[in-house]
Amino acid sequence: VCRMRVDVRKWLTIHNSIVRESLAEALGTFVMMLLGLGSCAQVVLGRGEFGMYLSINLSFGLGVTMGIHTAGGISGAHMNAAISFISCVLGRLPWKKLPAYIAGQFLGSFLAAATVFCIYYGRAALRNYTAGNLTVSGPTGTAGIFATYPAPYMSLLGGFINELICTAMLVLCVLAIYDKNNNAALEGTQALLTGLLVVVLGMTMGMNTGYAINPSRDLPPRLFTAIAGWGLEVFRAGNYWWWVPIVAPTLGSLLGASVYKICVDFHNPPRPERKASEDKEMTESRTAICNISQERLHLQSFEVLCHWQI
Repeated sequence: VCRMRVDVRKWLTIHNSIVRESLAEALGTFVMMLLGLGSCAQVVLGRGEFGMYLSINLSFGLGVTMGIHTAGGISGAHMNAAISFISCVLGRLPWKKLPAYIAGQFLGSFLAAATVFCIYYGRAALRNYTAGNLTVSGPTGTAGIFATYPAPYMSLLGGFINELICTAMLVLCVLAIYDKNNNAALEGTQALLTGLLVVVLGMTMGMNTGYAINPSRDLPPRLFTAIAGWGLEVFRAGNYWWWVPIVAPTLGSLLGASVYKICVDFHNPPRPERKASEDKEMTESRTAICNISQERLHLQSFEVLCHWQI
């Protein structure tokens, strides 16, 4: 039995690093999206009786945390095409791996949307809510369960700026959380803090556009809804909004990384230099303390000598 287990494990082990990391991205993104989209479906279809907007924020945030724990050791758990893109720009991910990362993320996101659809349509919750008529907007619009759409009062430019700034904040804070040359998060807490960051972004900048901040979170579920019955209206809605959650987060990642690099990272010495500087400061402090102690000792000896002579 043990030998059979070893043989099966060898047969199932993927030795190509690109394929292995792509599959990890797919699974991590699937976990994140299933938890996030599931909360959206429950809030919308439950008509507010089984959750509220905060439920969606918390579910996506904890979904990010669980996704990082799922795939972090293999691929780094980007789960976001904008994060993968900026990782290539910063030299942390080879450009040749970018298509595989994005493909894995898109696959996991698409399958998560399909799973949520099967859960709620198969159990008649979606059919009862829509009376069998799947629409993008209106009183019974349900396409927003799967992809993001701007609020009715938002212009295309305003929504673009909202997504740009929100993604810039995401990337800036993620770089800070993982920057060991700066005041990085404690080891083991990065996944939780990244999830809390997503919760906060939703609570502060999510009302206007649904805070996609991630092409991999928006486009694959939108494609699924187009296939599953909502039709091409998912691309026409919101004055052809569909391209904004792709372009704005990509440019936002560049903005966030640039601001962090210029304002913080370029001024931080590398870790070996910082350690040498800290050691030098420690040595100087110890030397100063020893000198003060010696001076006090000499002063006490002089006082004793004067008292003896008197």
